[in-house]
Amino acid sequence: MTYSTIIFDLDGTLLDTLTDIAESINLVLINYGFPSHSNESYKLFLGNGLYNLISKSVPGNTAKSVIQDCSETFKKIYSDNWKNNCCPYDGINTMLANLSDQGIKLAVLSNKPHAFTCLFVDEFFPKDMFRVVFGQRDGVEKKPHPTGALDIARILQSRPENTLFVGDSDVDIQTGRAAGMGTVGVSWGYRSVEELIENRAVIIVNRPSEIVKHVLSAT
Repeated sequence: MTYSTIIFDLDGTLLDTLTDIAESINLVLINYGFPSHSNESYKLFLGNGLYNLISKSVPGNTAKSVIQDCSETFKKIYSDNWKNNCCPYDGINTMLANLSDQGIKLAVLSNKPHAFTCLFVDEFFPKDMFRVVFGQRDGVEKKPHPTGALDIARILQSRPENTLFVGDSDVDIQTGRAAGMGTVGVSWGYRSVEELIENRAVIIVNRPSEIVKHVLSAT
């Protein structure tokens, strides 16, 4: 199969954002008198959007109104701490440059709020590296619903079967499969290789350069 477009997840796939997210949520939890969590715990909480992330972080009987308040507090705290420790994983920028040089159209689809998603992409990647960047947007179903991925394919005039979805979690693989796209699971992210296998990723890669090899071998 020839791939003309690649859609990337952001957190745990292109960027290591874990420490800043964990520290920011823990500050929120402390402010509300809730117990905090380890970075390892947050690896399991991430991937389904901000509200679900906060829901998993607070005690199980927490009222929805408090979860919403915590979410808004997190946004304020995270706005001051989002790039304290964040950085692209080793080899990511080289991989992106190599794909771009081959004429592959690149995009980002994240369940992180849209404004934050754009902020991260603008900060850590060259201008215009990604032709479309979507975070979680009002009125659009978040991953694993395929709407966002299919919107990107349509904008970039790429058929789903010629589009590759790359991510580190079950949510990403489910998104790609639901959209009729090829899927690549990355082993360096926040979820286990076993999870990627269980969700039937087409391949699993251990280094960003392997994505380039996979794409070029398919042409």
